[in-house]
Parts: sequence; C-alpha cells; structure tokens
Amino acid sequence: MKRRSLLLGTATLTLTQLAAGCDSKPSLKIRSLKNAIPAQLVSKFSRDSKPSSVLQVTQSAQLTELFTLLQDWKRLPQSKNQADLVMLGDYWLTLAIRQKLIKPIDPKKISNWSKLPERWRTLVRRNDDGQLDPKGKIWATPYRWGNTVIAYRTDKFKALGWTPTDWSDLWRDELRDRISLPNNAREVIGLTLKKLGKSYNTQQLDQVPNLKAELTKLNQQVKLYSSDAYLQPLILGDTWLAVGSSADVLPLLQTQKDIAVVIPVSGTALWTDLWVEPASGNSIPLVQEWIDFCLKTSVAPQLSLLSQVSSPIIVGMKPEDLPANVRTNPVLLPDAKILERSEFLLPFGDAGIAQYRSHWQEMRKLK
Repeated sequence: MKRRSLLLGTATLTLTQLAAGCDSKPSLKIRSLKNAIPAQLVSKFSRDSKPSSVLQVTQSAQLTELFTLLQDWKRLPQSKNQADLVMLGDYWLTLAIRQKLIKPIDPKKISNWSKLPERWRTLVRRNDDGQLDPKGKIWATPYRWGNTVIAYRTDKFKALGWTPTDWSDLWRDELRDRISLPNNAREVIGLTLKKLGKSYNTQQLDQVPNLKAELTKLNQQVKLYSSDAYLQPLILGDTWLAVGSSADVLPLLQTQKDIAVVIPVSGTALWTDLWVEPASGNSIPLVQEWIDFCLKTSVAPQLSLLSQVSSPIIVGMKPEDLPANVRTNPVLLPDAKILERSEFLLPFGDAGIAQYRSHWQEMRKLK
C-alpha cells in the first residue's frame, strides 16, 4: 500500500557511464518508482547493449507523481525532462488510456513477449476506454508484481496457539482491536468478499448476503486504517496483525525476526507495475531493448531477488530453473493454487464505484 501513497520526494540514479566522454552513446531516459530498478540490472543492461548505452533512471517515491508527469507532458510535449519510458501501476492504466497520456506498444517488436503468462498479457490489452478487451491494443508491458499479504507478530500468536492462514482469521475474537487494515475500500471490501467466497471484482454488493454484517464485525477488529503507516505499530506490538503490500512487508522480514507473513489460502489481491510510453514522446529502439531485457529468463529471477518484488516471468519458468531463494519463497512465488485464486483489481464503472463508496462510508462511520 505504501508504494502507492507514501511521499518521500525524488531521487536520481545516474550511472558512471554518464561521466564525461559518454555524450555520443545512445541514451534511454526512464522514470520509475523508487528502488524499483536494481542498480545491478541497470549496469548490466548498459554493458550488454550493443552499442553500449547510457541508462538514465530518475526515481519517484509514489506512483501518483509518475501519473502526474504523464499529464504534464501531454500539456507540454516539448518538455526537456520528458522520459522515453515511465513506470505506472495497473490501477492507473485505465485513466492513462482515457486521457490519451500513453500510446500502444507493438508486442511483435518484443521478442520475449510470449514469455509473459497469459493473465498479464490479458491485463494490458484494453480498448480505447481502458477496459479489458480481447480485441483491444496492448498499452503497457508488465514489469513486476506483488500481492496483498497478512503480516503478523509471531510472539503474540504463539500465546494464542494458532497462526493466521486465511482472511477468515481476521474475524477471530482474540484479534479485536489488534488489526490494521489498508485505508482502501477495494482492498478491505475485497478481502471480505473473498472470505464469503466471492470475487474481489464483485460490483453488485447489495446482492451479496451478509456483507454488511461481515464488514461491521471486521470494523470492530480494527485498531487503525492506514495504507502508509501500518508497519511501525506492528513492529512496536501495538497491533498484532497487519494487511499490506508484499513490497512493504518483505524487506521488513530481514530485520524484524518477530514478524512473519502469509498469503491467504483463498487468494488475495494482485498488483502490477507496468512500463508505458508517453503519448507525446518519440519511440526509440532502446525502449524495446530495455523491455526485452526485463523479460529475459536470465534477468527475471535476479530482478525478483534484488528488489523483493516478483517478475511475472518467474511464474512461467520451471522450478528447477529458478534460484532456491525464489523457488522456496511463498510470497515471491506463491503456491500455484493460491495464485490461481488471486485477482487483479479490475477497473469499475461509476455504478460499481458508488456501491463501494457507500459500503465503505457505512462501515467506517463507527470507527
């Protein structure tokens, strides 16, 4: 969640290749989310490209800033700081298409495109209104993905004698006032729908029996709603369980030995970061080269390990071709059955959005 909302400012990663004497080398300007591109892979791409190229990566701390840049460049197409390629979260893809901020890509120019699992290729095939369409154009290239996980304090649960395995555990009486949930209607109502055996993308909420009662009970379990400040209370023990993004939680496990993580067995929400081309930019060959590089089976596992966020390519690889640290990590590479039950949060129409807003406001009015 923090990856979508936390504002930390911007930083620029500039390779040593940008030193004097490199002006004649081909250059690719990329705007990405902070820490989304491991420096080792940036260097490897620059070394391996023929001729040797310069990769300029300017980082932003939130995806909203990257979306705003696309809007700015549409208004000022001759801007000197315009990038050739921009990272965008799948949540923003519909709006980017509708506002004509990006242009379609030609997968025929990307030799490794076929290595992407079908569900990721389907996700980025949209019509001109930004809706999924099997006859639509390809508007983006999936780069990395993660999921919504349950993080919990092992010391607190040891005393309880059980550990969480699924969404239904959030309703247990022992966890009253011990939970933090995202400040996000789609995520919270979605996980409740999964508990009830429904899809995250259910739009007719009024037709789901017991949904309001389940949301009311869940609200009683919650100590705080936060999408960007939920880890510190968990570290301090003020909360015993938190629901958040795998991108936030996985790095935490390296330093916090009393915290564990699990993906609910009934399935969870998936998110994907994408590469898109600004509509006002000029396509250059290095764009396709970089995308193809990211989709290599030799690169994808390293991307997953170094960034602690999964490449979609590893989902389609044979287990024996993956490093043990990827193959045995149930968050980077979830069990196939759990992954099959998990879902991307798909775009809704106005009627669906209104129902979620209504249920969310009613749920939160007592908190």
